[in-house]
Amino acid sequence: MATLNMEILAMEKQIRNKAIVEVLYKALRRGDTESAASLLASDLEWWFHGPPRCEHMMRVLTGMSIYLEFKFEPRSITAIDERVIVEGWEGDQAYWVHVWSLKDGLITQFREYFNTWLTVRDLRNSESKQSVWEVRQEMNATHTLWQSEPSEHLTRSLPGLVLAI
Repeated sequence: MATLNMEILAMEKQIRNKAIVEVLYKALRRGDTESAASLLASDLEWWFHGPPRCEHMMRVLTGMSIYLEFKFEPRSITAIDERVIVEGWEGDQAYWVHVWSLKDGLITQFREYFNTWLTVRDLRNSESKQSVWEVRQEMNATHTLWQSEPSEHLTRSLPGLVLAI
């Protein structure tokens, strides 16, 4: 019974986290940066992978540009534990993945991947005494939690990264 209650609480947390991130994108779409900022921790940890000219979300959230200059319209939103992964693409030249980490209903970390395929793998239960080869075999087996879903028209080659949690 206790395990079931823990699973229910975890699912509720994921649903709540996903809803918070959805509210963030809706606020940005309306140009309501004040509401968007209220969802972010004041010491938000930020990480970006891509060309510097493509740090669109950073410019929007800091007020350096408006949302209309680059529209982040999510194509998929997936909650995994304390993280919410948002994916989208704008034509053939822009594919992006955002990974938001939340704690107590507040966004505390943001990772932005621009024109990069992303795979999220769970390494939390890996044995620390395993060899590098054993860890690689295990990673390739069953621990993929999420993977980029490229659009059919996005056929060009992009670098790939693994986010290990």
